[in-house]
Amino acid sequence: MIHLDEQSIEELEFHRIKEMLVENCIGPSAAAFMVDIHPLSNVRKARAALDAAWEYRCSRNEDEGFPRIEFEELAKDISRLKLKNATLFIEGVVRIYRASLLCNDLLRFFKDKQESRPMLSGILRNTWHSKEIQKAVEGVLDKRFKVRDDASEKLSSIRQDIGRKRNQVNRNFDRLLKKWQGTGYLGEANESFMNERRVLSVMSGYRKNVPGQICGVSRSGQITYVEPRENIQLNYELDALQHEEEKEIERILNALSQELRNRLDLIESYQYVLVQMDIIQAKVRLAERMDGQKVGLLNEPFLDIQKAYHPLLYVKNKQEKQETIPQDIRMDDEQRMLVISGPNAGGKSITLKTVGLLQVMAQSGLLIPVSDSSRLGWFHSILSDIGDNQSIDNQLSTYSYRLNRMRQFLEVADDRTLLLLDEFGTGSDPELGGALAEVFFEQLYDKGAFGVITTHYSNIKFKASDLEHAQNASMLFDTETLMPRYRLSMGQPGSSFTFEVAQMNGIPSDLIDQAKELLDDQTVELDRLIATLQSEKDRIERERSLIQDDRQQTKRAKQSFEDREAQFLRRLETQQKQIDRNNKYLSSGKKMHAFVDRFKLGKANKELMGEVKKFLTIEKTKIEEAKKLIALREKAEAKSAAKQRRRKKKPKSEVPLKVGSKVRLAKSNQRGEVIELEGEKVVVMFGSFRTQVTRDKLVVEE
Repeated sequence: MIHLDEQSIEELEFHRIKEMLVENCIGPSAAAFMVDIHPLSNVRKARAALDAAWEYRCSRNEDEGFPRIEFEELAKDISRLKLKNATLFIEGVVRIYRASLLCNDLLRFFKDKQESRPMLSGILRNTWHSKEIQKAVEGVLDKRFKVRDDASEKLSSIRQDIGRKRNQVNRNFDRLLKKWQGTGYLGEANESFMNERRVLSVMSGYRKNVPGQICGVSRSGQITYVEPRENIQLNYELDALQHEEEKEIERILNALSQELRNRLDLIESYQYVLVQMDIIQAKVRLAERMDGQKVGLLNEPFLDIQKAYHPLLYVKNKQEKQETIPQDIRMDDEQRMLVISGPNAGGKSITLKTVGLLQVMAQSGLLIPVSDSSRLGWFHSILSDIGDNQSIDNQLSTYSYRLNRMRQFLEVADDRTLLLLDEFGTGSDPELGGALAEVFFEQLYDKGAFGVITTHYSNIKFKASDLEHAQNASMLFDTETLMPRYRLSMGQPGSSFTFEVAQMNGIPSDLIDQAKELLDDQTVELDRLIATLQSEKDRIERERSLIQDDRQQTKRAKQSFEDREAQFLRRLETQQKQIDRNNKYLSSGKKMHAFVDRFKLGKANKELMGEVKKFLTIEKTKIEEAKKLIALREKAEAKSAAKQRRRKKKPKSEVPLKVGSKVRLAKSNQRGEVIELEGEKVVVMFGSFRTQVTRDKLVVEE
């Protein structure tokens, strides 16, 4: 069982994900499952759950004829069938019938998809194709799910008698109604229904004038409802027949229930399969709201999420048609503690919550809003300390609560723990609290834990830069517009932009200047330097992006030109071939025309025919020789190409680039050491400055 306590569930807002899942469920069993959904016990189960959800999403979006999953659960009907001699109500019979139809449709749909949809096909192996239930139900109920007249001979006979008796009652009533209509005895409505019987609406003052049985009186007392005397006995007989009909229907349903009871295993399999489909469908419905993807899960502590969105924020902004900024975050054994700094309201807490919530969702088998190239690892504990958790009941201050929480973390943390600590160290005297936070930070680091930490404390930022397997990151801030950019930048700490944020919120400049005077010069200068570095990095990043866009545009323009040039040359070659062919045909046509002019009707043309034959032989020989030349040329070209491939020299060996390599920038003499490799991207430490460059900008020193 993964350690994820209730406090972490609340702080990471996983309970809101559960609520959204419950809303997407059809039946109570799936809803109950979602209420209790939690990280699975091992990575194998989580992978299987992710595969099943992804198969379902692909089937619904890509495969034609995917059955619509709509049903009513069979739990109550199964319980009733387990009672000896208990009879199902018609509603229960209909539920089982529809479940049989749906499961058979699913079995047909996935019959040839065991390889492409193995997880969903595996669920369906818990049931089997059968039409016995459908045939049994269709023999009793019609298309409107009413008991058929021919469900039994006795029922057919009873209903015929009921029909005849009802016709006789209606004929009597219509005759008597016509008789009394002209007398003024009847009310405005003439007739009504009482206890499912037609009765005359008689003015109360004339009720003794109309023979029959009084069935009731209107609220005002002005109308008395009278059952005609001629129909009293007939209605009693009709009631007796209807009672007999009900008994026969009950007997028929009892027999049908017994037949269904004999197939209880099949019905229970329907319940299992449809509940599982309901659970998976609820996951997919949620995933479609947040564009959830299937991620690769590694059985080790690791995190590499690209274009990651906070699920709840993404759904909210999507509804309000607002943009959500995605984040790219990577953590592994080499860089497992991430310290995020930057301005308030800049997105630090959201970024931290994004990491935690996505990890919990993935380990619970849920699709998450990230790039499909993202990969996540596996943690045995996911714990958080986010926000103000002051407890009035337990008389705990915020800082006392956080100290208790930290004590718990120190007890359970190991190399399979993911910690999410927001505003690390706050709640006490900044200098003293910062010192204690630094000690906690080192302790958690020494335990091998993974962690995402947000802080304003400079000593925590410095400690992250000193520790080998920790790294700083910052939330970007636009110093020109004085607005946060909500984008995470890896590799360096960020300024809190305290004075800039104050200026943005309308604090007078003279007050800001007074505050600066209260600080020592080194503190102000350090914050200014960090802000300047971040601003410069941001500027370089924007310029790099523009250059990259220009390169792409140039590349596309070049490709377009080359495509047009190739198309023009092909067209020119085709036209030249057509011209040569036309000239050849023209020359041959002139020669043949000369032969025709020399041909004389009714006379010997032996000499002429000899010339024609010679001409045709020469032309035929030319064609054959041309074909041979083409074949020889193609053979020679193929032989030459093969020879060139064999003789092609291998590129000169280069000094390999690896972690620990000494390198320098190609355009400067600045030297550094490679600390991380990822494809064409290289992370280099130049002194105490950590930056990311591409391979082509580096020269490896032997």
